[in-house]
Amino acid sequence: MKAQLEAIEKQAFAELESAQDLKALDAVRVKYLGKKGELTAILKQMGKLSAEERPVIGQLANQIRAQIEEKLEETKTELEGKMLDQRLATETLDVTMPGKRSVLGKKHPISIVLDELKEIFMGMGFDVAQGPEVELDYYNFEALNIPKDHPARDTQDTFYINDNVVLRTQTSPMQIRVMEKQKPPIRIIAPGRVYRSDALDATHSPLFHQVEGLVVDKNITMADLKGTLEVFVKRLYGEDSVVRFRPHHFPFTEPSAELDVQCFNCHGEGCRLCKGEGWIEILGCGMVHPKVLENCGIDPEEYSGFAFGIGLERLVMRRYNIDDLRLFYENDVRFLNQF
Repeated sequence: MKAQLEAIEKQAFAELESAQDLKALDAVRVKYLGKKGELTAILKQMGKLSAEERPVIGQLANQIRAQIEEKLEETKTELEGKMLDQRLATETLDVTMPGKRSVLGKKHPISIVLDELKEIFMGMGFDVAQGPEVELDYYNFEALNIPKDHPARDTQDTFYINDNVVLRTQTSPMQIRVMEKQKPPIRIIAPGRVYRSDALDATHSPLFHQVEGLVVDKNITMADLKGTLEVFVKRLYGEDSVVRFRPHHFPFTEPSAELDVQCFNCHGEGCRLCKGEGWIEILGCGMVHPKVLENCGIDPEEYSGFAFGIGLERLVMRRYNIDDLRLFYENDVRFLNQF
């Protein structure tokens, strides 16, 4: 048995010397020191030895196990060192090489102009109000003085979830929600996505963006509305901008108007950009209808107000001379990289 132990030691050392990687090294460990290993098998035969031989052979077996384990650790350390040297040689980093340039995102043109609008109106004392895009019929229509038989309620114009829930067709419902919770003075703008049942083409989309505005206080007049919007236009398009107000009709304002800005390309003479009219329509506005104030619990005899609604995509298209609305939503990097 002594000769067997010495042979195992010699054979194990030889195989450890020839091991080329950690996987081969572990295989040698299992072969000789595992539960079914050769050294373990020898030790299981210790019961056949005499009382005098047992301590001698046991001491020798423990000594050989310790020497094999020590050799295992030495070989493992050597192999790990070689592997590290090999990795350092093959994975060399050349710090003189130019780095890879990261592609940075940019603001979408709609976000650029929206941020400008927010800055302009916040500079005039307006707060920004946000609200739900899935809206109750009451807030989207009834409270805004739009009766049941109004064309805007037609299913060809509005996305209905059910009889009482719609995808909002404008951000005006936020005006009602704010007036219900907050007593005058009120100065807010309500930007956000809105939805209408329109076929997608160069000038229409079932999803687009609006910025609604509302001011309610004592002694608010049409002069306040005109002055506010003139300041807005001059800040957006330049101090030499010229505006005009045309009479119009909206159910939730009385009187109502459309605001045009003089074409900044031809200065009123008429060109392709303004379709020969010399003016470009940019928003609708008017004095808040007394019935709308009453619906929100505000006394129209004591308070008055004005409201306006801006089609954001229309402003962006005018700003950057874009002639197709679909470009905003196609996520074409060639288009977006221009801004």
